[in-house]
Amino acid sequence: MKIKGTYTPTKWDEKPYQTEGAQKQTRATVEFAFSGDIVGTANVEYLMFYKSFDPADAHKAVAEYVGLMRLTGTHKGEPITLALTDHGAYESGAANSKLSVIAGSGRGEFAQVSGGGSYRADQSGCSWELEVSL
Repeated sequence: MKIKGTYTPTKWDEKPYQTEGAQKQTRATVEFAFSGDIVGTANVEYLMFYKSFDPADAHKAVAEYVGLMRLTGTHKGEPITLALTDHGAYESGAANSKLSVIAGSGRGEFAQVSGGGSYRADQSGCSWELEVSL
């Protein structure tokens, strides 16, 4: 089953834990609001490695990141919960990620969910898509 929608960052708390020249490593605690086929919220912890960054313009950064996401909400009015891993890259003002559902993490209608998908975020907006089996 294909499910998709858009999302909006509602919290972004990113702190560096190592900086050397034009490179840095950070940890970010993030919250997203999801809309579309799933309506709900996601809490994510990201670890990021910036190959380069410009303190004056964050859109010039080049980075790779990994994250652990917990999504709770509704699908067709039914409550759901699932966890995903997120691996992606940020470059030229856009984040592109691959998502993988963590087996055994689902609740409700998604108790036996498996699959994965992707998302993209840039200046024009944020969209996501999953291909899952229930």
